[in-house]
Amino acid sequence: MVTIRFAIPSKGRLLEPTLKLLEAAGIKPLYTDDRALMLPTKLDWVTLVRLRAEDIPSVVESCAADLGITGLDFVKEYDADVEVFEDLGFGRARLVVAVPESSGYERVEDLPDGVRVATKYVNIARKFFEEKGIRARIVRVSGSTEVMPLLGAADAILDVVSTGTTLAIHKLRPIATVMETSARLIACKKSLQGPKARLVTSIVELIRSVLEAQKKKLVLMNVPERLLSRVLEVLPAMAGPTVARIERTPEPMVEVMIVVDEDELPETILAAKERGARDIVVVPIEKVTR
Repeated sequence: MVTIRFAIPSKGRLLEPTLKLLEAAGIKPLYTDDRALMLPTKLDWVTLVRLRAEDIPSVVESCAADLGITGLDFVKEYDADVEVFEDLGFGRARLVVAVPESSGYERVEDLPDGVRVATKYVNIARKFFEEKGIRARIVRVSGSTEVMPLLGAADAILDVVSTGTTLAIHKLRPIATVMETSARLIACKKSLQGPKARLVTSIVELIRSVLEAQKKKLVLMNVPERLLSRVLEVLPAMAGPTVARIERTPEPMVEVMIVVDEDELPETILAAKERGARDIVVVPIEKVTR
């Protein structure tokens, strides 16, 4: 039987939303154990592989795993030759250059040649400073980047920032944004061909259907038949509303069912009520496949 290995972060800010996304797509581990590196799922042909998020691009590139979820920052850092799919909508952050608040530097262009920059994003940092024409000394660290200037081991840092709280605690101030990052679904290019292609593509489509559903709601409403045309004028829908007759009502009534973008929901409900719709029900959607 053809099987698929799916690499997921073993810890950190991407772990919990990754598991929630996969569960919504029907890819749920049969058990949870922090010591287990490989987890079978409800789909007997899919196994989850727990890895450090920064290792996932290389593992997927080599096809040791067919699919993976990791940050775009790690894909760029390792220049991984993988298929990168759309933004998964979580893990949003920025890679920034930050300096001590007391340094006096306001822009990255103010940094002198020979500036020591602590980071785990060595390749991104090297390319960034080369493009800026600054000869920086890159200090490779695997953690606790923010403390390096306080220890005198670096003059600046290049690190990932979500809220900026950690920078403020360590009296650091960002002076440049290097890139925006977020969680991405990636795939081994060879796995998108040959015997695994159908299974890998089906998983990608499952995840896409969950992402699409998160943006939409199912709306059901009762409408007097005499007002139907007026209500339909203000209703958006993916492929037109579904209309069904309601039996045994004092006046002829129909039920209208539509799928609405969440951003349009308040305006749609208000407009429909103003034109005579009643008994409006909003229902979450699990998956949407086009």
